Amino acid sequence: MKKIDSFTVNHLTLLPGVYVSRKDHAGDETLTTFDIRMTRPNFEPVMNTAEVHTIEHLGATFLRNHSEYGDKTVYFGPMGCRTGFYLILAGDYESRDIVDLLMDLFAFMRDFKDEVPGACARDCGNYLDMNLPMANYLAKKFYDEVLLHISEERLQYPE
Repeated sequence: MKKIDSFTVNHLTLLPGVYVSRKDHAGDETLTTFDIRMTRPNFEPVMNTAEVHTIEHLGATFLRNHSEYGDKTVYFGPMGCRTGFYLILAGDYESRDIVDLLMDLFAFMRDFKDEVPGACARDCGNYLDMNLPMANYLAKKFYDEVLLHISEERLQYPE
């Protein structure tokens, strides 16, 4: 079997950042998949499921309610390795195009103090696995250390 593209990225040199993972086409529409890498793979500890789950609920809620990107948001969810998230947007984008959106998203998650949207037995299959304080912390860390002064090396996959 052919190795899929995401397994060809050198995870030994990959830094936290915002990367275009792939571009697909559905009819006339381009779908851009972003790799939002929050921790350094194989170097930093991975995120625990509770904070990943919380970020997923907050992120999906924010993005699907966004005035500009709400109708363009196809998917927001965690990577199986728990080092980041995938965001799929309808449209042909580059990493730099969504930095402002991500700054708003991560500021929202950093500052969120209410009940996590959808965190109840009726709305979620594992509602008890949530950790809002840790999600706030990780959002702040990514905002401060990556997004605030993002460099080109954190917008393009390493060779």
